[in-house]
This record gives sequence, C-alpha cells and structure tokens, in this order.
Amino acid sequence: MALMHVDFFSDVLGMCVNMDVIIPQKTKGQIGMEGVGADKPYKTMYLLHGMSDDQTIWQRRTSIERYVSKLGIAVVMPTTHLAFYTDTTYGMAYWTFISQELPKICREFFPRMSTRREDTLAAGLSMGGYGAWKLGLGASETFGGAAALSGALDIVADYARHGKDKKLQLFKGIFGSAEELKGSDNDLFALAEKLKAEKKELPRLYAWCGTEDFLYEGNLRAWEHVKKLGYDLTREESTGDHQWKYWDARIQDVLRWWLGIETDLA
Repeated sequence: MALMHVDFFSDVLGMCVNMDVIIPQKTKGQIGMEGVGADKPYKTMYLLHGMSDDQTIWQRRTSIERYVSKLGIAVVMPTTHLAFYTDTTYGMAYWTFISQELPKICREFFPRMSTRREDTLAAGLSMGGYGAWKLGLGASETFGGAAALSGALDIVADYARHGKDKKLQLFKGIFGSAEELKGSDNDLFALAEKLKAEKKELPRLYAWCGTEDFLYEGNLRAWEHVKKLGYDLTREESTGDHQWKYWDARIQDVLRWWLGIETDLA
C-alpha cells in the first residue's frame, strides 16, 4: 500500500485542508505484509473521524493500512474539523465539501478510483458515524453504502442532551436551534424518510454500537427507524463503550460486510 498525505485547497470552504489517502500497491518484499494491487478501478472507502480528532486518527489508533493491504481498495481519510459534516449556520459548507467537492477532487487526483456508487462507501465513528450515514442517506447517488461505529445517529436527542452544557453553543453554531434541526436534512431520521419518499435507490447501511456506550439508546432508535422504512440494515451490538479498541476490531467487520468476504484481516 501507499500512504499519501495530501494538502489541498477547498474552493467550497475557502481554505487549505488535509487528507490521508491509502492507495493499493502490489508488493512482495515487505516484512510481515503483502500488498495487493488493483488491475481495475478500485473501490474507495471514505473513513471519517470523530469530534476530538482529525485526518490522522485512523492511522494512529488502528491498523487500517494493514487491514486493507490485501484488499486492493483505496481509503480516503479527510479532516472536517468540529462541524458534524454539515453546512453550518456560521457559513462553513462542510456538508457540500464532503458530499460533493471531496469525491470530485479525489477522483481527479486519483483517476483509478471507481465512480460507481456501489464501489463507494462512507464509514466513520461517533461524529464520523453520523457523517457516514448522512452521506449514505443524503448523497446516495455517490455513496452506495454507509457504516457507523458508535455513531451519533440520533442527533436531535444528542442536541437536547447538550442543552445545559458548554457544547450547546457549538451545536447552535452548527445546526441552528433545536427546532431548526428537527426534521431538517441534518436529522438522519427525517433524511431517511425523505430519501425513501423520493423512491431513489437506497444505500446499504451498517451499524455497530457497544451496549455500554452513551450513544447506544440513540442507535437503537435509529436502527428501528430505518428498518421500518425498509432499508437494508446490518446491525451489530456487543459489550463495549466509546473507545478505540472496539473500533479497531469493528472496522474489520465493516470491510468484510461491504466487500462480502470472510477474510481474516488482522
């Protein structure tokens, strides 16, 4: 595999941003790892970070490069700062950036990335799990699948939970008022209903959350909602809370689910 650190300019955001990108490379001489190349357009996973992190975190906390080395896929890990993958009320268009501009830029920089929706997955943890499902539900023409690990899937409930703490101003700056958030395209429950009503092709969805995670109850509500709407949802739960030892293991499950394989990636 090749790991590239990319600094580039976003016209949508009006500033320089960063992403780490893993690209397939056929190798035989590396100790302890063999890289698989790609002889056709390769599938791409956009792997999103959580609230406290940036584009480097999946490299620092997991073995993602090793897991995908034998799969011949690309992984794009962008930074989107603390904006919940949303066009914020303070004028920063992070949703437009992540859903429209970034895929276009990546396919220009790396022309062997597949343009097929079924070859393009959004995945992430916590805030990034929210972003991943939002991409699947709000940009389904680009993303054919979405996977959330410990995702903030019930953002309306999360907003209410922060109604008396220091994060309230952050949420207001991103989403506006609680009344503006509920039922908008930033509300995944409403977004899932909207996409279903439009009778467009629905994304495949995956979710895992630990039963001790503070986001677990919100996950249960989101899972039930999309299942009732008829989405193809694979849901997993097990003992665990909100930490990397679980996400490191579960991102391997995401890859196996997406690619339809049973390969031991560890």
